[in-house]
Amino acid sequence: MNVLREYLGRNVRQYGIVAALLVIVLLFQVLTNGRLLAPNNIAALIQQNAYVMILAIGMVAVIVAGHIDLSVGSVVAFIGGLVAIMMHDWGWSVPTAILAGIAVGALVGVWQGFWVAHIGIPAFIVTLAGMLIFRGLAIVLVGQTVAPLPEAFNRIGNGSLPNVLGFIGNIDVVTLVIGAVAIVGRVVSQIRSRRNLVRHELTVEATGAFIAKLVVMTALIALVTYWLSLSRGGTPIVLLVVGVLVLLFSFLMNRTVFGRHIYAVGGNRNAAILSGVDSRRTDFMIFVNIGVLAAIAAITTTSRAGAGVAAAGQNFELDAIAACFIGGTAVSGGVGRISGAMIGALIMGVLNMGLSILAVDAAWQQAIKGLVLLLAVALDIVSRRRGALA
Repeated sequence: MNVLREYLGRNVRQYGIVAALLVIVLLFQVLTNGRLLAPNNIAALIQQNAYVMILAIGMVAVIVAGHIDLSVGSVVAFIGGLVAIMMHDWGWSVPTAILAGIAVGALVGVWQGFWVAHIGIPAFIVTLAGMLIFRGLAIVLVGQTVAPLPEAFNRIGNGSLPNVLGFIGNIDVVTLVIGAVAIVGRVVSQIRSRRNLVRHELTVEATGAFIAKLVVMTALIALVTYWLSLSRGGTPIVLLVVGVLVLLFSFLMNRTVFGRHIYAVGGNRNAAILSGVDSRRTDFMIFVNIGVLAAIAAITTTSRAGAGVAAAGQNFELDAIAACFIGGTAVSGGVGRISGAMIGALIMGVLNMGLSILAVDAAWQQAIKGLVLLLAVALDIVSRRRGALA
């Protein structure tokens, strides 16, 4: 019992975030008379909020390392407009334009990482300047809407995976297979992680709690899979993109030297430097990383809109930062998980969709999201204060 209490004490914030998401979903499901969880709305929720999830993946690393990036929304507009011009005006193929856009995102990261890591200018100032620079470049590049774009490109943000396995009644079999793979992968990874903790004689939760957690997560994945399988197109293409990125960057953050360096620098920069961590290289690569992810977010956003627009990406940086903080990333750095940021992004997305279905005025939507962010950060600070006193 003591072991379980200790484990829950260390993970109460993680469980609290999941519980908050479930409560918000149930609340809006009741208020919207069941429309929130309609299969087509579930697919739309993922497609509309893919940009938040993608940007939040990179923003977690930035915040964990003790920085902030205010430029990602402007970078999305700049690269999205540039990719649209490549295809519409220059006649480039879709794959070539996508690869070029990602390369430009990496160069943007190199530019900003240089000023932060090697010149020593605070990231807040560098990315604030970047927000102005890249928004200005977006306006110069995209003087008017760039459209139409190739249908193959537009399908990235709006389309679904081809139904190559047919249907069982109205259920898309491809979606069922993907859901089954996700469930098996989740269970296997959790069992392996638990065995590693036991092998190193570290604290683990009680077996009953572990099984209950697996059952709940399996049930949630199965429910989402079932709803998506009943939607108009099945599994959205952007869900596959987000899933691959989550797996890749979760491995990067948790299983590599670079990831450990990010947490070390964010937890105590001076101690990390004394331990041999190259903080400059770590900071530099963090911004290259989020530059690439901003480019991917630009591609998904532009493809969903079907056009390059200079005004794209407005407040995207605030949505990504909010998702991270709501998902448990510490304001002071050193603590944060990609999985938590994804839950934070879903909370933001459910709020957006639920309030839209209820026809709540856009101004009130902004106010409510701001209040949720404030409460999430306040909860984080209060819980850490109590932990320090304990």
